[in-house]
Amino acid sequence: MLAAVALVAAACGTGASPKPSLDMPSSIGEAEDELNLIIWAGYAERGEVDPAYDWVTPFETETGCKVNTTDMGSSAEGVQLMESGQYDGGSFSGNATDRLMASGTVAPVNVSLLSNYANVFEGLKNKAHNSKDGVAYGVPHGRGPNLLAYNTEVVTEAPTSWDPIWEGGSEYAGKISIYGYSDFIADAAIHLMETTPDLKITNPYQLNQAQFDAAVALLEAQRDNGAVYWASYSDQVSGFAAGDLVIGTTWQFQVNLLQAEGEPVEAVLPDEGSTGWSDTWMIHKDAAHPNCMYLWMNHMMSAEANGQATVWFGEAPTSPQACTYAETLSPGHCDLTHATDEAYYSKIWYWATPRADCADTDAATTCKDQAAWTEAWTSLTGS
Repeated sequence: MLAAVALVAAACGTGASPKPSLDMPSSIGEAEDELNLIIWAGYAERGEVDPAYDWVTPFETETGCKVNTTDMGSSAEGVQLMESGQYDGGSFSGNATDRLMASGTVAPVNVSLLSNYANVFEGLKNKAHNSKDGVAYGVPHGRGPNLLAYNTEVVTEAPTSWDPIWEGGSEYAGKISIYGYSDFIADAAIHLMETTPDLKITNPYQLNQAQFDAAVALLEAQRDNGAVYWASYSDQVSGFAAGDLVIGTTWQFQVNLLQAEGEPVEAVLPDEGSTGWSDTWMIHKDAAHPNCMYLWMNHMMSAEANGQATVWFGEAPTSPQACTYAETLSPGHCDLTHATDEAYYSKIWYWATPRADCADTDAATTCKDQAAWTEAWTSLTGS
């Protein structure tokens, strides 16, 4: 087992009360025989799709930890799986990590035990989606924006805004591809931040009643224009390849797959900015295989594993070393994903959980919570 030590973070010389002690390991013990992970599809490849991309087999060979994975279809599903207690850890986006930290499902991480953590870009450390009270609750996997993809033979001029999937989408009726989860309400809110400033939206995930109603109304108009919702990346890829879809929200991952097959598809980050993800590997507080999980977290920050994983999924590597390795696999990858460009990522609203308290300290403000978003999305899409 991991040897534990209670670490107390105290405010030195300020007279402030010390933060509560946190039980974290002081060393990594002997590896167990297996590791059970919750992942986004494509986050644990073992060369079965492409032999050039295998970061699981080397880990298993080196540590003796057999990796078992379960794909999640959404952050909500990932939270449910993690709360079941059947998994050692997983890779989660910000709209799951905040819930897992708040519920106490995941444990703080002693990053001093992870040799590769020092290499991680500072812009990825100590963020609201991976830390709490200045303590790390996971390690970065990669980040990326939700992009606007388009068929260049149909949309002949590169879009600069999200308008073609909203009010300007009439000519693409029935062929607009939309991310099929309630998180997409935030994308509507971002559009309203630009087009309807009187709503005074300052955070697309924390919406009061009037702001929420405006976002839902915009989504209803989009639905009535024949929006096609995708839950699986493969659904979107096949739709674009068949010509059934011509424009819509996507990840770089799908764009890479389509371009590899010679499809006339490009993607842009519109001027308004976008939603996106910054994913984190986290460990369950009662992990059955904690040593293997710590070894996995360190492995996923190595140049080789992170370089492969982020090229495979089309997201930004987490360190200069991973960028260097990624370039050997896909020249130009770190420029494509803006790995070192914090100004670019300042335009990205990373997925977060809608909260009734608006995620602020103003008791006078109230917002629509996750349950309200889920209910509205189900009513909107019928799923």
